[in-house]
Formats: sequence, structure tokens, C-alpha cells
Amino acid sequence: MDFKVFTDGACHAESRRGGWAAVIVDDGGKRTFSGHEESTTSNRMEILAAIKGVEATPPGASVTVHSDSQYLINSMTRNWRRQANLDLWARLDEVVAQRQVSWEWVQAHTGRLENEEANLLASREAGTLPAGGASPSHLDERGRARMVDVAWKGETEREAVARGFVSMKPETLELVLSGGVEKGDVLAAARIAGVMAAKRTPELIPLCHPLPLTQVSVELEPDREAAGIRIEASVRTVARTGVEMEALTAVAVAGLTIYDMCKSVDRGMRIEGVRLVRKRGGKSAEIVLEE
Repeated sequence: MDFKVFTDGACHAESRRGGWAAVIVDDGGKRTFSGHEESTTSNRMEILAAIKGVEATPPGASVTVHSDSQYLINSMTRNWRRQANLDLWARLDEVVAQRQVSWEWVQAHTGRLENEEANLLASREAGTLPAGGASPSHLDERGRARMVDVAWKGETEREAVARGFVSMKPETLELVLSGGVEKGDVLAAARIAGVMAAKRTPELIPLCHPLPLTQVSVELEPDREAAGIRIEASVRTVARTGVEMEALTAVAVAGLTIYDMCKSVDRGMRIEGVRLVRKRGGKSAEIVLEE
């Protein structure tokens, strides 16, 4: 029998109370498990959720663990260095060794009901959702799109950092740096475009919340060796939800602006590697995906 295990962990940013949850699906139906710890971290809860979920399957079983935690998935599949929670890692390795376990990363809040259920259970255990509180899903109980209700959350300081890269011909980069692009100052225009894009993200991404941004910075670093321009956007707010989308949008639009201003001399430019590298604030505390 094959088992699917959907896991999630959460941690209250102020009280440090953490919650974990596992939803197990097999031919016999669905089971749910959840619990909490005091004075913990979200990463610790992600590992504990995986332990509890895998433990609930019989030894020798074929198990697929689904999680939105890159910390968990990459530690198990790409040998990310384990610098903390060594007691839980050892326990997880032990239960995994007794089964045939595969690992699958899933993007959070994309409508997979079991993932949403695990997130909701973990959030309630952590105290980041009131009892019977609203689900963080972008889908309602009938599968219709909606903006998530975040009124129950407390306002906290939040920050997100995203990066990207625009590759181009070396001669195009030199033209940018010398100010020889016919349309004008490429770097100045891209920087302004990135800041404006962050401020207008809710107009571009349908279900994003309008947020009072307290700071937006867009840094552009020409890289002659790699033949391109590195982009980094940092966005801050004091609000009930995070600014990941604002940071990612700033990077993407800054890259598009570089492309637009240089496309007449270089049709082969590419906008690459737009990704979130760091965030802090809210239930997840700080998440560092890249130095």
C-alpha cells in the first residue's frame, strides 16, 4: 500500500509556540495528526511533522512526503547541512530507514486540499489562527478564488529579499555602463521601475493584499565576468502579511525594464533566476534560502 503524507509546521513569531500537523492519505481514507511545543522554531516543527507523519505508516511501507518546506525537502534530498535540531534529524533518519520514503516539495497555498488542511491544523496549534479561524487558502470551501482574510493576524515588521539576473552580450553590458544606450540611463530607469512595481503589486497579482510599504530598495550590480546585471530587491512593511510578492515583482519588472531599453541592440537577453532569497516576520520568523 502506498501512503501520501502531507506535513506542515508553524511558529508564532511573538510567543514562540509552535505547531505541527500531518495528513495521511491511503486506500483506507484519511487521517490527521497535530500537536504543539512551547519555545520552539518553525524549522523544528517542520521536521517533527515529518517524523509524526512517517511514523504513522507501517514499517516497510512506500511513503511520499509532501511539504512546502525547502529546509526539510532539501535537507533530505540534497544533503543540505544540518546545523541545528540534530536530535530530530536523527529521529527522522531512523523512521525513514524503516520505510521506502520519497520527498516532494509543493508550493504553499496553491489549492491542494491536504496541504491546506495540514497548514491550517499547524497554524491553529501554533496559535497563529484562532479556533475555527479562517483558512489561509486562496480558495474557499467551494473551490472559488478569494483574497485570504488576514484581519485576525497581528501587525508585525516584515521584510523580503529577492534576486534575479539579466544576461546579455558583453558589448551590450559595456554599452549600458558607458551610457550609450539610445533610450537613456538603463540602470536608473530599471531601479525606479522596480520600486514602482513593488508599490503596485496588488494591481498585477490578483489576490495580493495592498500593503503600506515602509521601504523599497532595488540594487543593480553589473557583472562583466558573467556578462549581465544582477538585481536585488528588498521590501519592508509593518502589516499582517508578508512582502515576498512585492520583492519578486520588483526584481521581475526591473529585469523587464533592462530588457526593454536594450532590446534594440540585443535580442538574445534573458531574465533568469528570479527567486526569493530571504524573508522575516510573521509565523515563519526568518527563512534564509540563500546567503
